Amino acid sequence: MREIVLDTETTGFEPNEGDRIVEIGAIELIGHMPTGRTYHQYINPERSMPAEAFGVHGIGPDLLQPPQDPKPGQETLRDKPVFKDIAQDFVDFVGDSKMVIHNAAFDMKFLNAELGWLGRPLLPMDQSLDTLAIARRKFPGSPASLDALCRRFGIDNSSRTLHGALLDSEILAEVYLELIGGRQPDFALASDTRSKSNSNASEDWRPSARPQPLPSRLTAEETAAHNAFIDKLGDDALWKKLS
Repeated sequence: MREIVLDTETTGFEPNEGDRIVEIGAIELIGHMPTGRTYHQYINPERSMPAEAFGVHGIGPDLLQPPQDPKPGQETLRDKPVFKDIAQDFVDFVGDSKMVIHNAAFDMKFLNAELGWLGRPLLPMDQSLDTLAIARRKFPGSPASLDALCRRFGIDNSSRTLHGALLDSEILAEVYLELIGGRQPDFALASDTRSKSNSNASEDWRPSARPQPLPSRLTAEETAAHNAFIDKLGDDALWKKLS
């Protein structure tokens, strides 16, 4: 089973008000395990960068008003491709695989807005799996942000000083595996499947006595101390009845 763990960064909260995607990061999972294949792309939003959004992800200082020179580690966007130039590569990477997203409604809203503006087919909402909803069902009343889930599961997110789509996807992939049952979520199912497939052959199996009893590992002193303790319990001691 192929899944895509995905995250986006944007200029704001509402594509209908002119906000755009500035970064997409995605991790491929096969059978719930990362394959090492990723998708990562910065995107020129063809608009200015609000200071509030810049404070969240630190992307696009060259699009601030007035523009700022980038600091080490900051990504500029003026020289990056626009969404229409990367749309096909992105759609090809996702394919028809399930998309694992934290707060899926937000990211799907932006992805489909970008695709819709280009007249391309939209991504079905049921192609997404919302880990925020899973976390709220599993831990009702508890914080369900990505940072809170990292603390709950002991996942190191110390490098997450700012939001970043690829880094957040990598972290979310670990959180997702914990939410669905741990780092090897298929192990128990696989073992159960094997046991069921062999059930006919093993139904009549019974353990048999060893041909030669195992030698005692007790010393003579330990045996004597044990026997003395049992004698103190009296003739009705359960140990004497079973031995």
